[in-house]
Amino acid sequence: MTERRPDPDELLRRVQAEELRERRGKLTVFFGAAPGVGKTYAMLREAIREQELGSDVLVGVLETHGRAETEALLQGLALLPRRPVDHRGVTLSEFDLDGALARHPRLILVDELAHTNAEGSRHPKRWQDVAELLDAGINVHTTLNVQHLESLSEIIAVGMGLVVRETVPDSVLEMADEVRLIDLPPGELLERLAEGRIYIPEQAERARDNFFRKENLHALRELALRQTAERVGTQARQYQEHRGLKRTWTVSERLLVCLSESPDADKVLWAASGLVMRMHVPWAVLHVESPGNVRLPEARRQELVKRLRHAEQLGAEVSTVSGMNAADEILKFASEWGATRIVVGPPGRRLLPWRITGSVVADLMDRAVEQDIWVTRNPRSPAPRRFRLEFQARRGRGTPAQYVVAVATMAAVTAITSLLFGRGRAADVVMLYLLGVALVAMRCGYGPSLLAALLGVLAFDFFFVPPYLSFAFSDLGHVITFGILLFVALVISNLTDRIRAQVEASRAREKRIATQYALSRELARTTGRDGLIAVSIVHIEDTFDCRAMLLLPDAVGRLAVAGPSRSEVLPSHDEGIVQWVWQNRREAGLATDTLPGSEGLYLVVSGTQGAMGVLCVIPKDRHQFEDTEQRRLLDTFVSLTAIALERARLAEESQLTRGELEKEGLRNTLLASISHDLRTPIAVIMGAASALMDDSDRLDAGARMDLVQTVYGQSVRLNRLVRDLLDMTRLESGGVQLTLEWHSVEEIVGASLNRLEDLLGSREVRVELEPGLPLIRVDGVLIGQLLVNLLENAVKYSPRDAPIEISASKPGDEVLLEVADRGPGIPEADLDRVFDKFYRGSQERLPEGVGLGLAICRAIAVAHGGRMLALNRPGGGASFRCAVPAGELSPGFDPPASETSEE
Repeated sequence: MTERRPDPDELLRRVQAEELRERRGKLTVFFGAAPGVGKTYAMLREAIREQELGSDVLVGVLETHGRAETEALLQGLALLPRRPVDHRGVTLSEFDLDGALARHPRLILVDELAHTNAEGSRHPKRWQDVAELLDAGINVHTTLNVQHLESLSEIIAVGMGLVVRETVPDSVLEMADEVRLIDLPPGELLERLAEGRIYIPEQAERARDNFFRKENLHALRELALRQTAERVGTQARQYQEHRGLKRTWTVSERLLVCLSESPDADKVLWAASGLVMRMHVPWAVLHVESPGNVRLPEARRQELVKRLRHAEQLGAEVSTVSGMNAADEILKFASEWGATRIVVGPPGRRLLPWRITGSVVADLMDRAVEQDIWVTRNPRSPAPRRFRLEFQARRGRGTPAQYVVAVATMAAVTAITSLLFGRGRAADVVMLYLLGVALVAMRCGYGPSLLAALLGVLAFDFFFVPPYLSFAFSDLGHVITFGILLFVALVISNLTDRIRAQVEASRAREKRIATQYALSRELARTTGRDGLIAVSIVHIEDTFDCRAMLLLPDAVGRLAVAGPSRSEVLPSHDEGIVQWVWQNRREAGLATDTLPGSEGLYLVVSGTQGAMGVLCVIPKDRHQFEDTEQRRLLDTFVSLTAIALERARLAEESQLTRGELEKEGLRNTLLASISHDLRTPIAVIMGAASALMDDSDRLDAGARMDLVQTVYGQSVRLNRLVRDLLDMTRLESGGVQLTLEWHSVEEIVGASLNRLEDLLGSREVRVELEPGLPLIRVDGVLIGQLLVNLLENAVKYSPRDAPIEISASKPGDEVLLEVADRGPGIPEADLDRVFDKFYRGSQERLPEGVGLGLAICRAIAVAHGGRMLALNRPGGGASFRCAVPAGELSPGFDPPASETSEE
């Protein structure tokens, strides 16, 4: 039996999750079915026990509701002063989050998790304050009633008639490390209410008649017990996963939740989130944007934006697609995403049953093959109100000028029809009125086209149906004509309006795609971090009509504005927000749940290896990023910027790595090249010196002189090797300062030949200098060294009886120095490499040397703004050419007389 090895990636994820849990604070929720069961009391008793064990306990915020036994337990516990908040002229006291973070106790008590904070607080909800405390490593004890769970609020509203306005996402309870159920039977709870131990007598009387009815308490207790049981099941599952135990069930479900723009879609989201919590499956939320809902009223659009953002906070993968048929798009997405179940809301209420008129739900149930369709319960909302809202939304389209155009158009159609057809061709008259309605619908929209349709019917009756010039009619058959005319006109208006909406949606999509493509293309063409930041900032500012700044950490970790916006200054009151976003790796500012009153929107720029910086966007329109499409486009821009910055960082790291590898390769090549050439002269010198010391008495004068010459010769060779290494190092490091002076070519050539007089001996050297060569402004010592290296190379590789040729000429604005020999030449494959460091060719028998002479020549030529070239000569041999700028003499300079030098 083969043992199954654990997945390394899975093990790494477990270790990272465990490390995160260790750093994060522990959340304990004291959970109950109703107020008064003793949650706060039990929380205080536990806090006292923790303090007795030596823990640093702080009461952050706690409501006693006047209960004497609760107030008594507060004695001896440290209390955090509350933060005063001015709200519409009234001073409120709220939990001081910053004070708690600064105090940083081991355990803090935060009562009433579902509480809504006053405007101006960092977070709109107290559970978000608790999340930040946990991220800071502080343990939190809190209280929560079952009716405040988001997924249960609709059940409670429908079943008990209780509207719960303060809710907590189910994911908050899911992330709790411990949930303690504080249970009390309904009878005992009612007794406590009657004794005044929950509310004062006046409040207790009202509560008994509403919330504290016995049937309500039984239902709430059942819900609390169910939630706790599900929590126990979750803990068992997590334990099995953590221990790597084999699970007895298979999780292969994937849930797709479809949300529309309907106000009742919130119920679908709540029901689906509760289902996900119970099933523990991945889920996605899909919104299909059809031409019919492109022009939603602003209030409905904002509700949709908040709904989709809420789904993201709950952990869903949110997507928006566009299409003519919602069912087609849902099934296509479900198939691509791999959904096994589709959750939808009930069909909307219509004048005719949906089984007759059709609906998205009916289409899904008829056509879904690979997925199960789950339909949530039908909420209790009166149908007439829905139709009135829809009618008002459509009726509100169009401006006063467009309605005037509609009236003028129908008046013009009436006049033209009277002139062309008179009163005897009713069919042609009707067609012209329909044409007028179509023109109004194309140019002015849905509302004016409705007015045009109504005016067309009235004008047709008034001017073209007997009795004329009145709205009466003698033939009842005209009623059918009027009805058909009005119906067709309305259909034309609706279809035309839908086409206009489709065109607008297509243009918006085209614009989004074009802006994304433009940014991607510019980023792909740009190199360097500052250049990439400049491109991103320009595109963001142009696209969203805003100010944008990218803040990146410096060497010590402080955030500073980077790129072309370095002169930009953050709003002084928003500097703390930037640090908070960077420390917590979460967005804040406009259109978010954290500090929504800020001037700007602050987003974390994250790559594959973590956060890279913070993007600050300050729009002119504060509500701009409440639009889902605008926010999604901005998120795309941020992602593209992060990818580009990460690419630049990886390129820099790659360049550094390549440089280190080249240095390592050069070091190895250096050691391999010089080890033999260093050891050989040193060994010879040591041998000769040892013979002189040990056998000096037995050696004659001639033998001693030979040994001394050997020592000297090998010392010269060793000196030349060390000199070449030092010269190469100085030239490459830029440590050589050129001493540029005017020199004649004849002087440089003559000095070089004089230096090599011993090496050349009786060799034939031919010197051919073009008459009238100008002076060259060079470092005479270095150019002389260049010629010396070329001559030494020619001596090494050419036969002793073969001549060496030196020539100089002036082709164009360069002076060309050339040293040629009649040696074996250079293999064609080596012509481009002969000037590389330590390269000595591919011949079998090579003379001594380390391969630095020609590399030094090229470095000297490049330092003078010149170049080196190696060629093979016709008839055999090699030619090395150095081209340096000729330069121009300054006015009034009197050059020395030219001299000729021949060898």
